[in-house]
Amino acid sequence: MDKQRVEEFAGRLFGFYTGALLSDLIAIGHRTGLFEAAAQGPATSAELATRAGLQERYVREWLGAMATSGVLDYAAATAAFTLPAEHAVCLTGPASANLAPFSEATTLLGQHVDGVERAFREGGGVPYEEFRPRFTAVMDGLSRGVFDEQLLTAILPVTGELPRRLEQGVRAAEIGCGTGHALTLLARAFPASEFTGFDLAADAIEQGRAEAADQGLTNVSFEVLDVAELPADPVFTAVFAFDTIHDQATPAAVLRRVHEVLEPGGWFVMMDTKAATDLEANLQNPFAPLLYSISTLHCMTVSLARRGAGLGTVWGEQLAKTMFADAGFGAVDVHDVPDDPLDAVYVTRKPA
Repeated sequence: MDKQRVEEFAGRLFGFYTGALLSDLIAIGHRTGLFEAAAQGPATSAELATRAGLQERYVREWLGAMATSGVLDYAAATAAFTLPAEHAVCLTGPASANLAPFSEATTLLGQHVDGVERAFREGGGVPYEEFRPRFTAVMDGLSRGVFDEQLLTAILPVTGELPRRLEQGVRAAEIGCGTGHALTLLARAFPASEFTGFDLAADAIEQGRAEAADQGLTNVSFEVLDVAELPADPVFTAVFAFDTIHDQATPAAVLRRVHEVLEPGGWFVMMDTKAATDLEANLQNPFAPLLYSISTLHCMTVSLARRGAGLGTVWGEQLAKTMFADAGFGAVDVHDVPDDPLDAVYVTRKPA
């Protein structure tokens, strides 16, 4: 027995547990506006509580965790706390660099540990419906900034001629569209085209309809539908899927259906996890522990709850390409997403 190795591993475990608890406190800071208030400048606990309209005693204890973990700086001489500008970039604002919304995912998934444990023992899984309605808001918070910054300027350009076709006017769809923010961006950018979003979650679909109505968009609509049952008439020129295929109960059937509803030469554009299929190829991936954990606590279990394939978050590029080929698609191009190390963009077409 190597005593030093035991101590080192115990230290790592305490690091895991500390990070989990700090994640909950980051979620509180995100929800209550504490980070936005701290970004205004140095403040004591009382001053920060006043800025945010919160109880000073809770703010003081929260600040203790933020200061000792290095999230905020503390000046003992003035009892003032400062959020460094470099940290504020990662904790405030509407941009995709704001990682504070990710803390909402950890707090949500932690609520379902009991159900996942039961599935470990008995089989099955935790149904998607049990994660809602919070899941809708969490996913919207995680993806909105990425779509705002990357969809039109980085993701769409790698699809080749598709932007030109959208400008001319075609029918396009998004499967597993959630709140539909990506489609509203596309509908506003390409008014000659018609867009339809499909999702199982009625609450998310209602939010998509509301956003489109608020923007006065008449070329985008949303339907509550199992995407394995996509309508095939009339056909679509393009189908988009953003981080949704690996959650499906029947992902192979969904891909086959997407192939069926596309016109010859039509595009399938998928943004999904950037990882390898085989575990050994992911051992040096610094994000792999995060991805496998999310898969166990959500993506795999919601599929298995419906007696599905349980593909999981880390299905990987190699299996994705194989499943595309099995569904009838042609060559697959894989592209990185700028400023998003967790995802890749897959572009393939139905043979003409």
